[in-house]
Amino acid sequence: MNNRHELVTAVEHAIAGNWTEAHAIVQRYEDDKTACWIHACLHKIEGDEANSRYWYGRAGQSYEAYADAAGELATIKAALTY
Repeated sequence: MNNRHELVTAVEHAIAGNWTEAHAIVQRYEDDKTACWIHACLHKIEGDEANSRYWYGRAGQSYEAYADAAGELATIKAALTY
C-alpha cells in the first residue's frame, strides 16, 4: 500500500475529531480496502448507517464488528503501522 502514511494521517484526524480532513484523504483512495474501512468508520461516526454499510462492504469488513468507533480506529491504525 503506497498510501499508508496518508491513511495513518486520516485515522489520526478521525481520532482527533477532524472528520472533514479525514474524509478528504480517504476519498482519494476509493479502491483501497483500508481507505474504504476508514471511510466506513467515518460515516458510522457521522450517523449515516446506509453509507457506512456501503463502505464496510467495499472494505470487506462488518458494520457490526466494532461497537466503539475509537476502538475501531485504533485497530485500523495498528494495522497500518505494524
